[in-house]
Amino acid sequence: MAERTDPEVADEIVAAVRRFVEREVLPVASDLEHADAYPTDLVAGMRDLGLFGATIPPEHGGLGLDVPTYARIVEELAAGWMSLSGVVNTHLIAAGLIARHGTGEQRDRWLPRMATGELRGCLSLSEPDAGSDTRSLRCKATPDGDEYVIDGTKAWVTNGETAGIVALAARAPEGITCFMVEKEPGPAHGGITISKRVGKLGYKGIETVEMAYDGHRVPASAVLGGSDGLGRGLPFILAGLELGRINIAARACGVARAAFEAAIRYAQQRETFGKPIAQHQAIQFKLADMATRLEAARLLTRNAAERHQAGERTDVEAGMAKLFASEAAMDIATEAMRIHGAMGYADELPIERYYRDAPLMVIGEGTNEIQRMVIARGLLARYPV
Repeated sequence: MAERTDPEVADEIVAAVRRFVEREVLPVASDLEHADAYPTDLVAGMRDLGLFGATIPPEHGGLGLDVPTYARIVEELAAGWMSLSGVVNTHLIAAGLIARHGTGEQRDRWLPRMATGELRGCLSLSEPDAGSDTRSLRCKATPDGDEYVIDGTKAWVTNGETAGIVALAARAPEGITCFMVEKEPGPAHGGITISKRVGKLGYKGIETVEMAYDGHRVPASAVLGGSDGLGRGLPFILAGLELGRINIAARACGVARAAFEAAIRYAQQRETFGKPIAQHQAIQFKLADMATRLEAARLLTRNAAERHQAGERTDVEAGMAKLFASEAAMDIATEAMRIHGAMGYADELPIERYYRDAPLMVIGEGTNEIQRMVIARGLLARYPV
């Protein structure tokens, strides 16, 4: 576990990310988003800032930031363009899996290159017929000498094409196992092909793909944790998703913040009936509710991040933060559009982008219906009769 980041250092890093967003992201985000163009230059800027190594331990070349600082960084990125936060999310989930569960050789082999962004990671859990129902995974890994042969189709893989290493959940004879599958970035490598690129309502610029594995061979050393990791892939990955859900909650805070700030600015500039609309009680009520929900979402996200940093189990807290913050982002983006009126519906302002991006957080890293189940089960376990 990373040590607590010095508060002054944390503030400096977050301020640097905010400057990057203001100078580099905001001027181009709408054009890139509407073109669904991969943000090559912005990703290079994120590499220069060290963000691909944000939570990777310093001994492996990363920044070793604590989880609360990482959540603040994600909020800043998402406030500029939510897709950028997705570029680092599954990468750092994969890196976290290696840091926590990998062998010494695996950590030394992969983490230094992941910290610099030279090697990009992604997570591959879902399948066409197995999303939240993770125990129905069909992708299989068949032992063959000192190798495994992987067959199956994985769905909804963010960064799947640009990644060079995939944290892949597959069913081995011992049970669901996490394999760290190395590949060349691109549409095909060995027995791996990008079989489909998913068109999306929002979350554009970053690829979401379906990946087909047809007799793809990996060495036994690809099993996360070595032989001790056989059959333990599901608990490894589900624990890793707690950080992913904190990321989603922080993303939602970023989108909600951007939508709220745009709305409160516009409400003071737009006049109707001889006065700024911010002076109309109906608009004031909206702004008050938006700000309150945003602050509550931030506090829940901060609490989940603090508890995760302390090494506590955070399935309930991360689930609560993700659930509340994502629903708040949906509502705040909608209210921001209503405050802007017709201009909120026009693509010359980013309001419609916030409105299209917000639903991802309701669905991603486990739907909010699943979050409610996770929260309830966790609470029942904490309060036995």
